[in-house]
Amino acid sequence: MEAQLSLEFLRVVETAAIAAARTMGFGDGHKADEITVEAMRKTMDSVQMDGTIVIGEGERDEAPMLYIGEKVGLATHAPKALFPQVDIAVDPLEGTNLCATGAPNAIVVLAASERGGLLHAPDLYMEKIVVGPSCKGAVDLDAPVATNLKAIAKRLARDVEDLVVIVLDRPRHEKLIADIRAAGARIRLIGDGDLSAGISAAVIGTGVHAVMGIGGAPEGVLTAAALRCLNGEIVARLVVSKPEHQERLAKMGVKDPKRIYRTENLAPGKKMIFACTGVTDGNLLRGVRFFGEGIRTHSMILTLDDRQVRFVDSVHLEKRSDIKVRFN
Repeated sequence: MEAQLSLEFLRVVETAAIAAARTMGFGDGHKADEITVEAMRKTMDSVQMDGTIVIGEGERDEAPMLYIGEKVGLATHAPKALFPQVDIAVDPLEGTNLCATGAPNAIVVLAASERGGLLHAPDLYMEKIVVGPSCKGAVDLDAPVATNLKAIAKRLARDVEDLVVIVLDRPRHEKLIADIRAAGARIRLIGDGDLSAGISAAVIGTGVHAVMGIGGAPEGVLTAAALRCLNGEIVARLVVSKPEHQERLAKMGVKDPKRIYRTENLAPGKKMIFACTGVTDGNLLRGVRFFGEGIRTHSMILTLDDRQVRFVDSVHLEKRSDIKVRFN
């Protein structure tokens, strides 16, 4: 599956990122998301697969495209063809507002696995701690913030004061932010995009050592798919605060709402593909660039079984007879 589909999924996220980038800075997040979803779906329907969206834009009645349970791929047009069966999780435009305002770290994201390889996460909030490979097994959701930071610092052979922790800038994180500062670590507050932040925590050289706080559960599954390939770790627990949350979990077969999920619980697949393309410049990826001869994209594609991490710098040339290819 990985060898057959990884480059196809790269094409999907590149196409969607280019569509998103054309809306960048216009201040219309809804339009940006709509155009990106349409481009992603159209490209996915050209891929030789029997795909099912397990994490998408929402329920069918609320999302006309890429809704949970939607079938995608060429199998929708050729039902008798023996294409690989794939579960797909997408965040067509992580950082919709970032794209709308031209802010950094907007990306297009897709993860895929064999059937049953990605948790069908409800659209709820989730407590999360994300760390890189060196800190696997060192953090505990129920431990004090200072204890977790000391454990991370010890694994990285540095002082707590040297750590950088990414936190979503939300009122719900007021105590978390105070605790991190009291422990002596530095904080990078972000407006959106805890998925791309989680990936950054697992890649050496980004200057990010952990991500803490409450974010979306679907984003948690996508982060876990990337971390399976990068050998990082996410520790997470669903936030159940209303009676309707309990009802939703019961319908989805979640028996223990207090369960602590680790990377392999959120993305248990034996085959895993994770692909993302930058829309605006960020910590990990450069954004889409338009120039006279074409369009340039910067992507990352990860595969679990092949153990490959590829950063792909693509130039999509205009279809003209006088095109010239430039080096850098």
